[in-house]
Amino acid sequence: MKKFATAVNCMDGRVQEPVTEYLKRNFAVDFVDMITELGPDKIIAEDSERYKLNSIRQRIEVSINKHDSKIIAMVGHSACYGNPVEQNAQIAQILQSSATLKKWYPEVQIIPLWLGEDWAVEPI
Repeated sequence: MKKFATAVNCMDGRVQEPVTEYLKRNFAVDFVDMITELGPDKIIAEDSERYKLNSIRQRIEVSINKHDSKIIAMVGHSACYGNPVEQNAQIAQILQSSATLKKWYPEVQIIPLWLGEDWAVEPI
């Protein structure tokens, strides 16, 4: 049976491949369900855009319930147009979002990730 992970990630195309490769390499998964929005770390951390938040949650649940995903990566990156804040502020949002995801899905491993200007994936 193929193993899936889930990534809650920005829609920015520069971050898709590095995150997918990182999760495949470090967590022995075959596929990554990519759930994308502009600045999803901000949306989840601030609980500010109910429609987008519900959409993100619905797509995560499909990944967990239909693909049996056991891992959710919560991703943020530098130079994010959807969340144009300093790195420290964004990392705080990633950690807050990760805590929220853990409350929603306590049975799933939550992995907070950051991509800097070099687009290398760094665990937080």
